[in-house]
Amino acid sequence: MGKLVTEMLKGTLEGIVLAILSVRPAYGYEITAWLRDQGFSDIAEGTIYALLVRVEQRGLVDVEKVPSEKGPPRKVYSLNAQGREYLEEFWRTWSFLAERLEQLREGNKQT
Repeated sequence: MGKLVTEMLKGTLEGIVLAILSVRPAYGYEITAWLRDQGFSDIAEGTIYALLVRVEQRGLVDVEKVPSEKGPPRKVYSLNAQGREYLEEFWRTWSFLAERLEQLREGNKQT
């Protein structure tokens, strides 16, 4: 992944993780593995764990400790009502920005 993609991803990663959690509860490593499977190979596990701590502190997710076969219990995150509201706002903002960027791109093609 290039530097530009990494920089752009920093601003959207929170929304991406919340979108993943809107589909089903998951723990940090699962989220990291899914992102890597989707081509985000440069994402560090620590980045996801730090983000999960932030969204937990902001009250956007619920956390359940689930026993693990290996090691300590896993923290499984699920999107709560406040997180769903935040995610809806994220998608509205994303749509607004994507539309404006597309208009800019199309405008540049016409000149």
